Amino acid sequence: MSSLKAFLNPVQVENKEVMVSNRFMEEGKVIPFIIRPITQKENEQLIKKYTRKDKKGVENFNRTEYVQALTACAVVFPNLNDTRLQDKYGLGETEVLKNMLLVGEYATLASEVQTLSGLDTDINEDIEEVKNE
Repeated sequence: MSSLKAFLNPVQVENKEVMVSNRFMEEGKVIPFIIRPITQKENEQLIKKYTRKDKKGVENFNRTEYVQALTACAVVFPNLNDTRLQDKYGLGETEVLKNMLLVGEYATLASEVQTLSGLDTDINEDIEEVKNE
């Protein structure tokens, strides 16, 4: 039988550089975004935040806002809370990304965040699990 060492000292998932676009250049060099993995606890908080009950008690999940928040939460660089970025692109992390990136660039970034966080499988099971708590 295995010991608990593997669970007490898991291999850490490292931050990842992601080339989202060749539009972000400095001194002739493309600057990547740096993203981090999202923990299950963070994911559950986001799912709860974007799940609302209507007047009849039916729960509705706003997947668009969830993916936007998940993506913004994972971005380490550039710092989406930087006042210069927010002055140029709008207030709030999600607004910065939505205004800064073209649709394909945004899709690439969101996909990379989901893959790094292990969400490259169907997340509907997680959503239903949190709803039923």
